[in-house]
Amino acid sequence: MTVQGSENTSRRGRRSTTMGVMPLNDMPWWRWRCTVRSALHMLSDPVFQRDVWLAGVPGYGDVTDAVYRLVEDTWLDNWSAEKYVGTIFRDSQEAALVDTAVLRVLRIMHQVGPDAPVSAYLDHPGWPEAVRAARDAHLRLAASDGDDPEAPPRSLEVLQIMTRSA
Repeated sequence: MTVQGSENTSRRGRRSTTMGVMPLNDMPWWRWRCTVRSALHMLSDPVFQRDVWLAGVPGYGDVTDAVYRLVEDTWLDNWSAEKYVGTIFRDSQEAALVDTAVLRVLRIMHQVGPDAPVSAYLDHPGWPEAVRAARDAHLRLAASDGDDPEAPPRSLEVLQIMTRSA
């Protein structure tokens, strides 16, 4: 995480966080964008899923937690991401990719249940397709924010710090 400070800020003592070179807070609802990006990042990385979720490593939540972060504030389980173009998403292409990922992941969640073990998601025949859709969305959002899409997902503690600052 890169932190930039400004000597002439109207917010004394506040600093602006960035993801890569793009300021996180350049979008009106940047905290929601950050949360959605975090969920997509975890949902798009099969190595992370195996080494962290399946292994039960603390600090990252689980599949259900990632799905809830993806949809809880945005209600993307009820309407299209297109509704948030200009507030959370930069353009219609980002929104379309997020919609595809949400629909694929939610379909599996409804089939296996929100309290299913991680293995039920990872073993579901539709999971590779959901991972690909999340990866497409993750790559697009990371590129738009100037972030390295290949960096490992950040812990929930880091996400909380990022969305609390700035």
